[in-house]
Amino acid sequence: MIRLCPSILNANFDELPSEIAKIARVSDLLHLDVMDNKFVPSFTFSFERAREIIESSQLPVDAHLMITNADKEALPYLETKAASITVHFEACEDPLTLLTEIRKRGKRAAIAIKPGTGIDEIRELLPALDMILVMTVEPGFGGQKFMSEMMPKVEAARKWLDEGGFGDTWLQVDGGVNLETIATARRAGADTFVAGSVVFNSPDPEGVIETLRHLAASVK
Repeated sequence: MIRLCPSILNANFDELPSEIAKIARVSDLLHLDVMDNKFVPSFTFSFERAREIIESSQLPVDAHLMITNADKEALPYLETKAASITVHFEACEDPLTLLTEIRKRGKRAAIAIKPGTGIDEIRELLPALDMILVMTVEPGFGGQKFMSEMMPKVEAARKWLDEGGFGDTWLQVDGGVNLETIATARRAGADTFVAGSVVFNSPDPEGVIETLRHLAASVK
């Protein structure tokens, strides 16, 4: 199954309800990038603002927490209506305990890795995961170029999931996904795609998402 998760990083933050409405009909989840200007060199939303967006979203929210000290700082998000919570392996002291707690709260538990982190670092966490996120740019800014050199990580993760019986675990890519790159990511084994600037910089966000879905589904 192909899933499209538009990121609001490139949306108009002052008009979020209408921005989300533009893509709600054709999207699977809303990708919410929470940056703290510590783990990454950008700031997007405080917890209070993120919670407002999560509670009011027309779509289930995939919260991508790019924050330091995730073992503690991610806990308030477990009290929100977020459908999925992604924490960074690099920001956790005890990722297994945190992922287990996320699941206990009835949410999908996901781990993300930055480009400099090897995929083998998270292999032992597979039984606790509902999604793996392979970053295909350095997190912190929208509109970056897709890093095709990350595809071996996606391929390795896909092999683990298929051979290990983790058929319900999603494999997501985030960064530089557009009309030219989505097929590359799909071919490597990704099934869940975050797309930001290509969607919200377009005069037809809904049409772009439908095209992205078609392009991914066309890969054999």
